[in-house]
Amino acid sequence: MKSATAKTIDINSDLGESYGAWRMGDDAALLAIVSSANIACGFHGGDPDIMRGTVALAVQHDVAIGAHVSLPDLQGFGRREMVVTPNEAYAMTLYQIGALQAFAQAAGTRLCHVKPHGALYNMAARDAKLAAAIARAVRDFDPSLRLFGLANSALIDAGIAAGIPVAAEAFADRRYRSDGSLQPRREPDAVIQESDEAIAQAMAMAREGQVRAVDGSIVVLQADTLCVHGDGEHAVAFARQLRAALEAAGIAIAAPHATEARA
Repeated sequence: MKSATAKTIDINSDLGESYGAWRMGDDAALLAIVSSANIACGFHGGDPDIMRGTVALAVQHDVAIGAHVSLPDLQGFGRREMVVTPNEAYAMTLYQIGALQAFAQAAGTRLCHVKPHGALYNMAARDAKLAAAIARAVRDFDPSLRLFGLANSALIDAGIAAGIPVAAEAFADRRYRSDGSLQPRREPDAVIQESDEAIAQAMAMAREGQVRAVDGSIVVLQADTLCVHGDGEHAVAFARQLRAALEAAGIAIAAPHATEARA
């Protein structure tokens, strides 16, 4: 992981979440802006055609490809918590990584990272056993893959313990609690709607390694990668503004390299 005052940072987005005739977001436009793409693997969104097409677009834009693994919850878009054992979490993570790697290999490329989605992400951020199972699945598939997880969370600790590269993730448009966790989406005002406020928060995380929590306290956090959500009405415009603001501040945008020395 980089220092809190990063001169280089990754911008990632959750993509490939359309399904069948249902379309979500403008993946093509976002892939021209971000440096890493977390591609849905069919459990919360995405289908074989979408996965293949999104991988092809990522290759076209030279964007790092990651498996966006989820609980098996298409109807709830992976945002509803489920009771799963560590063994089940291991198996579903390995299964989804393998599915996306098949499309990456066919396109002449490879995966660079793995990022859990939605409820699985939040569960693994606080549950050490679940986090360890996910990290073990990533390591067993390919120990050079980087695990993306919430900064200061059990998922980052699990990746480090497993001996795999990690990237501490921060969110430009989500509000934080004083313990460093994200304010749940079910609560009012959990998502920052104003672009200027979200960009200011992202800049503070990238340059100062801190974020102001909803209670006014300051949370110190690592920010190796910033997530921008691809499903909002102004997602593309916001991503473009964020990248411009970071670059204007002298911060380069680049995906983490899987060959870097492990944290």
